[in-house]
Amino acid sequence: MAKIVGKDEAMFVLSPDLTARITAQTCRQSGLSIIYRQLFCYEGDEMYFKNEPSLIGKTYKDAVFAYNTSAVLGFKDKNGKVHINPLQDTILREGDEILAITEDDDTIILSDISDYKINEKAIVKTKPKSSVKKERNVILGWNKRGKIIIRELDEYVAEGSEIDIISDTENTDEIINELKPLISNQKISFIKGDITNSAELEKNNITSYDNIIILNYYNIDIQEADAKTLICLLHIRNMANKKDKKVNIVSEMFDQKNRELAEVTKADDFIISEDLISLFLTQLSETPDLKKVIDNLFEAEGSEFYLKDAEDYVKLGVEINFYTVAESASYKNETAVGYRIIKDAHSSENNYGIKINPNKDEIIEFSKGDKIIVLAED
Repeated sequence: MAKIVGKDEAMFVLSPDLTARITAQTCRQSGLSIIYRQLFCYEGDEMYFKNEPSLIGKTYKDAVFAYNTSAVLGFKDKNGKVHINPLQDTILREGDEILAITEDDDTIILSDISDYKINEKAIVKTKPKSSVKKERNVILGWNKRGKIIIRELDEYVAEGSEIDIISDTENTDEIINELKPLISNQKISFIKGDITNSAELEKNNITSYDNIIILNYYNIDIQEADAKTLICLLHIRNMANKKDKKVNIVSEMFDQKNRELAEVTKADDFIISEDLISLFLTQLSETPDLKKVIDNLFEAEGSEFYLKDAEDYVKLGVEINFYTVAESASYKNETAVGYRIIKDAHSSENNYGIKINPNKDEIIEFSKGDKIIVLAED
C-alpha cells in the first residue's frame, strides 16, 4: 500500500527484513557483515554508478579490467534495471552505467594500463565449489527477525538441513506452525533454555553446530540485551578454546560501543541492526538506485558476495597482482572485488583482514585460509 501511495516519489526500506537477510547470508560467510558495513558507511569505498561512453560495445569483462582503482560489480541498463555480475561476454550498450566500488563518485577513472601482467601459471582453473550443503545451525535467543532469518536460510541450505532454536520464548508451537509453510529444506526444533547459562549451552553441545546465530531480545533494555549477548559469546568462546575448535558465530548487537567489548570473544561477525539501517538510508538519500542493487544482492537468486578459498583461484605462496585474481574469477563467471587475509581476521586495526577494491596492480601473496571476495551465483 505504501508503494502504491508513494509511487515514484518515495522509497521504502523494511528494516527487519533487510537486517534478517544480511544475518542469513552472514552466518554462512564469515566476514560478510564487515563488507556490507564498509560499503554502507562513508569511511571506506562505496558503490556508485557512472556512464562510460568509451566502454560502449565492450564486454563486461573489459569493463572489469578497465579500472585499476575501482572494482566493477555490474551495470545499470538504459531501462534502469541493475545487472550484478552478468556473464563476462555481456556487451555494454549506449545508456548503460557502470556500477563500481570506489573511493568517491569522481574516482571511477579509466586506467591507462594495457599490460595487466597476469600470471597465467598461477591461475587455478577448477570449477567453483557449491556452497549449498546440508547444515545444522542454531539460533540462540529470539526476536521477530528470527522467522525471516529462517525463511531466508531455507534458500541457501540443502534439503535435510536442521535448525535448532534455544530460547526462553513461550509461544514456540505458534512460531513453528507459522514457519512450516514457508520452508522446505530445514527441520525446526525449539529447545527451552537460557543462553547465558554455560551449563545449558554445554549440554546442547553448541560448538557442534555449523553456524551459530545470536539474536538480541527486544523485550528488555538495550544494554541488558547486549549484556546477554556478550555473556553468551564469552561462554561459547571458552568452550571452543577448550575443545580447540573453530566456531562460526554471527551476532546481533544494539550498541556499536559494545562491539568493541565483544571483540575479545573473537566472534566472526556482528550485525549492529539499527546502525546498519541508518547507514544504508543515508546512502540511499544520495544514490536512490542503490536500493535496486541491495534488493538484487539479497535475493537468493542471482549473484551475491561470497568469501571463497584463495587456493581455488590462485596458487598459494606466489607473488601475483589482483588482475591475476580477477582473470581467474572470470573463468568461473565470477567478479573478484577484494580479499581477506585470515591472520588479521580478528584485528580491528587491519579491518579484520578485509580488503575491498584493492589496486589491481598491487602485488599480493596468499596463504592457506585466505579468501577471495567475489560476486557469484553460488
